[in-house]
Amino acid sequence: VLRQRNTLLRQAGGQLTPGVGDSLDIWDSKLAETGEVLIAARQRLVDRLSPLVDDHLGVLSGGVSNASLAYEESWSGSSLAAALSEARGDDLRRGTTTVGPHRDEVGITLDNLGARHHSSQGEQRSLALAMRLAGHYLVAEHTGMRPVVLLDDVFSELDPDRSTALIALLPITQAVITSAGNLPPGVVADHRYRISTGRVEVQ
Repeated sequence: VLRQRNTLLRQAGGQLTPGVGDSLDIWDSKLAETGEVLIAARQRLVDRLSPLVDDHLGVLSGGVSNASLAYEESWSGSSLAAALSEARGDDLRRGTTTVGPHRDEVGITLDNLGARHHSSQGEQRSLALAMRLAGHYLVAEHTGMRPVVLLDDVFSELDPDRSTALIALLPITQAVITSAGNLPPGVVADHRYRISTGRVEVQ
């Protein structure tokens, strides 16, 4: 639906003719209908994910950090249909749809400040880990299947306390961890492989 609306906007060349207006009415209705369903599903996901991320970050940070996620729509107003109607002139000038679920974002706050601009590199790494582990939990809860957790050289970015906390948070099923150095104490590996000079060795 979005692709078709954008194609129409580009072909219109900035001109709102009666034919273009009628076609936009149709695509706006379809985009509003499907978009509202998608937005509601995303909102439910973010609402479920937010406390899980906060819980995991609390463990990783030793209880000193908290996080929250919020779904942020790309428009203001009562409905997507109204926003599309209001943005029609701008959309025609730009040749693309400027409001809708494709422009929405997930806002993340860390200790009540925007994580994008007010968090250190270490805090962002811990937050990314918390989101990954929370996502793993949510997928397992929803599907009944536990996905494999893949972590690439993660311990080189964490201090000993956070490394220990991460080990405690890892699922008891399958996790694949790569490391350029030794694994920290507490990691019990069923299988270890060492890659050296292009060769894979079983340890």
